[in-house]
Amino acid sequence: MLIVGVLAAIVLAVAGCTHNTEDLPDVAKVPVTEVPELAATVPAEIRQSGVLKVGVNVPYQPNEYRDSDGNIAGFDVDLMDAVTTVLGLRAEYIESAFEKIIPAVQAGTYHVGMSSITDSAEREKQVDFVTYFNAGVQWAQRADHPVDPNNACGKRVAVQATTFEHLEELPAKSQACEDAGKDPIIIQSFDEQSAATNALVLGQVDAMSADSPVTAYAIKLTDGKIEPAGPVVDAAPYGWAVAKGSPLGPVLQQALQHLIDNGKYRQITENWGVQEGAITRSVINGAPKG
Repeated sequence: MLIVGVLAAIVLAVAGCTHNTEDLPDVAKVPVTEVPELAATVPAEIRQSGVLKVGVNVPYQPNEYRDSDGNIAGFDVDLMDAVTTVLGLRAEYIESAFEKIIPAVQAGTYHVGMSSITDSAEREKQVDFVTYFNAGVQWAQRADHPVDPNNACGKRVAVQATTFEHLEELPAKSQACEDAGKDPIIIQSFDEQSAATNALVLGQVDAMSADSPVTAYAIKLTDGKIEPAGPVVDAAPYGWAVAKGSPLGPVLQQALQHLIDNGKYRQITENWGVQEGAITRSVINGAPKG
């Protein structure tokens, strides 16, 4: 997540009706095979158990959420499933409060923390990160109703409450409007991202602001009712958290790079409509410096 909070599951409104999670389209799995030479590099304890324990917080669609059968699903899940297959492992997803994931990785309760965690310099003091995606802030607007995110003074903008967009991005932009003698942004916060998206689809607001994969997936599912408003900004990498200095980090990085190089990673991002944040090289600890 971008600094603050956990976005709720996206439940999109199409033609004025709210769609529940179980109504969302199924996303096909990309076939992946084990790579024995990479599987041989998995730390012995994990290799012998055959299971990678992954701490995850839900809901945060499309990255991680519970599907209609109650299983944890999403872009992050499909990607981790592909990586563990390459390594000859099975991922076991364990639901957790977001703020408890990194301490649990430090304590060894989870091998990996996977919950759209932004790789930051501050967090790198606690754990190592394997970068797998770039996410930033992305605005959306109704088709044929353009909004400039850098000049939205007086506009009604929907956000989910307690997110980075709600607590930092929009207040700063609104203050800049007032400092310039213009009307402030009318910030309309909602407890769930579904309600923010719904408000935009129905024309109750002029725009919405959310993390880029959340916005991208909303756009994908609304069949042209909403569209991007400006580019992704303030991008930073998402990373899988592993214990500081753990040999597991390079193993995951190499498995992911294998999927990037053979095109499977790109297919997974496209399946979920989040390809704009796709990376070409995974690194250990890729937080922006300076």
